[in-house]
Amino acid sequence: MTTHHLLARSGTSTPSNSSNHNVPQAGNERGRKESTRGQRWIGAVQDQWVMYSDRPSDYTLHVPIGFGASSTVYLSSYHPASSTSTGTSTSTSTSTIATSSSSSSSSGASSAPAPLDCAIKVINLDTLPPSSLTLLTRETRLMSLSKHPNVLRVRGSWVQGARLYIAMRLMRKGSVADLLAYAHQGGMPEEVCRCILRQALEGLNYLHTNGFIHRDVKAANLLIDDDGTVLLGDLGVAVSVLDDGGKHLGRRRSFVGTPSWMAPEVVRRLDYDSAADIWSFGILCLEITRGRAPYSREPPSKILLHTLSSPPPTLDLTGGVHPYSQSFADIVSSCLQKDPSSRPTAAQLLERPFFRNAKKKGYLVSSVL
Repeated sequence: MTTHHLLARSGTSTPSNSSNHNVPQAGNERGRKESTRGQRWIGAVQDQWVMYSDRPSDYTLHVPIGFGASSTVYLSSYHPASSTSTGTSTSTSTSTIATSSSSSSSSGASSAPAPLDCAIKVINLDTLPPSSLTLLTRETRLMSLSKHPNVLRVRGSWVQGARLYIAMRLMRKGSVADLLAYAHQGGMPEEVCRCILRQALEGLNYLHTNGFIHRDVKAANLLIDDDGTVLLGDLGVAVSVLDDGGKHLGRRRSFVGTPSWMAPEVVRRLDYDSAADIWSFGILCLEITRGRAPYSREPPSKILLHTLSSPPPTLDLTGGVHPYSQSFADIVSSCLQKDPSSRPTAAQLLERPFFRNAKKKGYLVSSVL
């Protein structure tokens, strides 16, 4: 899904409307703790963004800004209550806006906090099989607890009828795919790629360390804010390899992802683990240097055949719009090994000089945003 995304904070509140679809609210603190006992987030940091509520009445949905097979993302506003904002530090990010003003009705009464821009993803639960609904329930719950500056966090959720609403932070510059489509059709310079990819790797490493596989790593799922922050988003198909008690569940076999980015073992429906994300990351590297993923203009069946029978694609050092280094090409080659056990982990990639020397996120502001 290519959208302008948002994050909303899931502050404590009472669960909203009852429904036949049993999806726990992200903001119910007690429920989250009880439902996720055993899940400890390794590498979590203090969240700098305000958490939102799980009350539908606190939100206003505006225009749709993104579409998926069973979901729509809306530009929205969150209206914090004065009582819920007490003691909460609101980020100075430009995601805080004043679309309306309210004056005190009497002397000494404080004004209601200004509404905050956010994005709300609305998922039609009736289109999901029971097994997918169970996974969605658990992953939504767990992602409300994740805390990493490069991973999307669920910040509010509720169910109304047959629809699940997920509130998130609004990423004002859209996705990396948007940047490619509108301004960099031939790919981006190496320093820009390195800055984007380093942040994506940080988020991916966080997920992998905590037992998650993203399963859909691509430019459309890398979201950018106007300060240069890159966020690994759209966790709709992310899956955990751990149960609620932290026990390892083993590898996955589900045929999930987007054809151009799918690893060979996923295409073959073999057991796979986080190494499948590393293959997708290698394809992502080629996508942002070429402007599109390899074979992306061909039918899905042919793309999958190429993945299985053709040699892995490589980075063209001099034949494109921008030149690239051999060290970058080596990164791509290491990720696109058909044998999953031969691929590096996200943590190992982050230790390579190519990524250790990447520029800070502010570089994107002056170079491409």
